[in-house]
Amino acid sequence: MTTWDRFLEFPWQTDHPCLDESDLAIHPAPEYASSEVLVAALYRRIGMSDLKERDVPILGRELMRRLEAHKRPEDASLGAEAWSRVLQGAVQSPKLPNQSQKRFLQLTPLVPEAARVSGSARLSGQPWSPGNLIERMVMMGSPSRADADALWQELFDALSVNSSDDVWARWLEGELVAWRPDDAQWALVPIKDSSWPSSFHNEKPPESYPARQFCRDLVAVLRVKDQMTRRQWITLLESVLRIGAAAHVLWLCEVNCLGWTYVRSAMRGGEAPPTIYPKRISYFRYGTAALDRAKETVARYLDARMNINAVLWGLEKIGSPFEIPLSTQDGWEALRAAVNQHKAALIGLDLAEKVNDLGESEAKVLNCSKGIGMNMLEFIRHAAGQRQTAQEVMRGYDQGYCIRKRSNDPRSRWIVAMGPVAVIAMAHCCLFETGGARSVHRLCEHLARYGIVIGSDEVASSDLGHQLRLLSLVLDSPDAESGMLVLPPFDTRAAARPGDRA
Repeated sequence: MTTWDRFLEFPWQTDHPCLDESDLAIHPAPEYASSEVLVAALYRRIGMSDLKERDVPILGRELMRRLEAHKRPEDASLGAEAWSRVLQGAVQSPKLPNQSQKRFLQLTPLVPEAARVSGSARLSGQPWSPGNLIERMVMMGSPSRADADALWQELFDALSVNSSDDVWARWLEGELVAWRPDDAQWALVPIKDSSWPSSFHNEKPPESYPARQFCRDLVAVLRVKDQMTRRQWITLLESVLRIGAAAHVLWLCEVNCLGWTYVRSAMRGGEAPPTIYPKRISYFRYGTAALDRAKETVARYLDARMNINAVLWGLEKIGSPFEIPLSTQDGWEALRAAVNQHKAALIGLDLAEKVNDLGESEAKVLNCSKGIGMNMLEFIRHAAGQRQTAQEVMRGYDQGYCIRKRSNDPRSRWIVAMGPVAVIAMAHCCLFETGGARSVHRLCEHLARYGIVIGSDEVASSDLGHQLRLLSLVLDSPDAESGMLVLPPFDTRAAARPGDRA
């Protein structure tokens, strides 16, 4: 079977190397990951080189068996019964409604060792690693390799539990280590050299895009760790991770869509966009239905991906293989030129008709109701959305969300509305480099870099304005634009370091 025939039979398993190895490819392919799974996976990626994602549920079950057998380690300060109450009480994370009957260990990722026994994306099989996605965001969002390495090191240092952490965090980490059966280490795992997106950075990427803003905001969050408890800081970090991850995936979807529009103009005629990078992004319009735009973006990406693969494999089928990775504007221009040159031969393959047939047979995937399309939309929903809990009393557990249910009815729609922790995180990040209060317009611009859209004149009467007032993060001022000043939630002067921008 030729690769062309294989693509026509298995379109989602046969990505062309030029697309699969592109710096703009969506790697790893996103699946389900709650906000706490993102944090736990980051712990494992940055500091646990010996641990595979599939081993996490196994280690969790082993710990539960030791507790049931009352096998207390010599270094442990608590007995099995008391330690079990801590794990299934003080640090337990609520289960989802569909997990209420399942028995497994699920802990809040407060300290690194908690991620060794809980927080995998799946309880069996080969779960994906969201930590690799966060690593990719750091690489794409950093101006240089040196900046990426420095940020990665600073992130590792902050995630580590040391003398600057509160007593509860230090004790919990020590107790988890004592109950661990092996001598596994917590040590920095550097960014992989082979994964560095050199082509993307060499071309000079756009000034603003979600991964770039994420890296700046990550620095802002790391610098205020000493001003709060470990649990408060982890929740703040989690909020930035989930906003950044959802926006990053949707931005890559849009870039690939624009790339296909660029190539399609040579195949079918029409005007090509001036660049493959979107000038403005809009994925979440505040106060409106949350997943409609996300679903549309993912669906267009899947259609673009299928068409791009068809063109690339079609060029190989006619004996004119394309070998330039689609990592830059120049790469997409080269593909457009190749399509223009071999347009007649590609038409002779009945390319358009075959892709149309694929679209009909893969309609459920393209509609995000099956396979990779459903997985991607599920990732967006769980990463950005408020945790739905099996126990009603735990409904307010998650406060770092970007989207939530309109009402308590399980059938109600998801709407764009940020939780208190997410509002605090974004207010802090947007003011981190200013050293003081600024107009609410600055906060709106900051949110827009993640695709969260709200006009500065809409804030006062919106849920966002209500949250800002409840948190005492705004000051009504007739001299400010829209009459509102956003106040910094933390002392940014204490968090600044030499060399930081004023």
